[in-house]
Amino acid sequence: MLVASNRGPVSYTVREDGSLQPKRGGGGLVSGLSAIGPDAGALWVCSALSDGDREAVRRGVGEPGVRMLDVPADVHAEAYNGIANSVLWFIHHLLYQTPLEPVFDAEFRRQWASYETYNRAFAEALAQEAAEGAAVLVQDYHLCLVPGMLRELRPDLRIGHFSHTPWAPPDYFGLLPRDIREQLVEGMLGADRLGFLTHRWATAFQNCVEGLDPHRWLPAWPSGAPRSIEHLRDERIARRTYIGVHGLGADADFLRTRSHAADVEERLAELRQEIGGSDRKAIVRVDRTELSKNIVRGLLAYRQLLADHPEWHERVVHIAFAYPSRQDLAVYRDYMAQVRRLTDEINEQYGTPGWTPVLLNLKDDFARSLAAYRLADVALVNPIRDGMNLVAKEVPVVSDQGCALVLSREAGAYWELREDAIVVNPYDVLETARALHEGLSMKPEERAERTKRLAAAATALPPAQWFLDQLQALRELQPS
Repeated sequence: MLVASNRGPVSYTVREDGSLQPKRGGGGLVSGLSAIGPDAGALWVCSALSDGDREAVRRGVGEPGVRMLDVPADVHAEAYNGIANSVLWFIHHLLYQTPLEPVFDAEFRRQWASYETYNRAFAEALAQEAAEGAAVLVQDYHLCLVPGMLRELRPDLRIGHFSHTPWAPPDYFGLLPRDIREQLVEGMLGADRLGFLTHRWATAFQNCVEGLDPHRWLPAWPSGAPRSIEHLRDERIARRTYIGVHGLGADADFLRTRSHAADVEERLAELRQEIGGSDRKAIVRVDRTELSKNIVRGLLAYRQLLADHPEWHERVVHIAFAYPSRQDLAVYRDYMAQVRRLTDEINEQYGTPGWTPVLLNLKDDFARSLAAYRLADVALVNPIRDGMNLVAKEVPVVSDQGCALVLSREAGAYWELREDAIVVNPYDVLETARALHEGLSMKPEERAERTKRLAAAATALPPAQWFLDQLQALRELQPS
């Protein structure tokens, strides 16, 4: 069994003495691989992302079960930042300001060639490493072309691809040049099985395929049977790519144990001191400063809450974790600056000597995030669009006293948590402000009951089982 992803389970930094220091990663894939055991013969193929990673490859240093590819730094930058994060991410999250962007010019085509090169490096490495009939699980929008390329090289393999992001609806996907759309779909459909986080994203993908070439690909929606895309040749079905839905859940055992570790307890005490006053409530958000996370509108909603409800002055604090993301892209740096400016404006307008309305945290600190989860009275999760959003699932699991969840209808997690969340339109600042007030005003017993049900729904498919379910489904298919 092989896994392929842009980011791997380990990264390296070069110490002052020239030695390499490895750091183990976390996340659902790491949990999944550990679940199948060390004797399964698994291999993780990933990219060298840093100078330390590239140095490790050059020295032949590595972890058992990991192959790191030293793709040239300029090729990786163009594939990762130029295409994956600046085009595909924007397409699937509906982020373009269409009067001005996108612009598919000669520079885009040059970067697309790097995306092709990057995907081909993975396909060739997987083809080289895979045993006869092995299962290969390719991850996410960085590697959409890999399944098709790999099928050409190794038709004996069982190939899966999983999308951790939303998938764009046909009209928005149609912003891409037609040949690029066809290439992306053809790459994805090289897989025997495609996985998505929700039925909504799976349906969007099938709708995009349906609009391309009905003589080549035909979506099938059989009642009570797995969905698929039929590959046609001379008007006959040559093979099928099956579609599956796997809603990644929170790892309850890990979170509950980790959230009571000594460093979390220490940060919990620090946060309580920063909040000030034992009767003050906390609205918590934890995000990367990613355009789709909608942090600015969240701050605007909090400001509206303070304007509409003076009774909350000095009685509530908004703890906003906005971890830096993709700061090598100008639009992300500008967004981070806007988050800072708005925070300063709110604190200047409403703050008093004993009360700071917004506590903005910009340093990535998992223990501090868990501490905030535990003490949150309201969790604000208001993305413009999100494949799943695990924060919405993690907070109810570790909350000490119960937490009201204000949740965007555009988060993938909405479909599992909507019954017990306070649901909002992420663009509607006034509605979000009202939802924050509702969450703050919720009776403790109702909040506790909702949190219990949210936690049960959030942990229905923990990372290890999420991974194993995909692997099992892929292995049950006959290779195409």
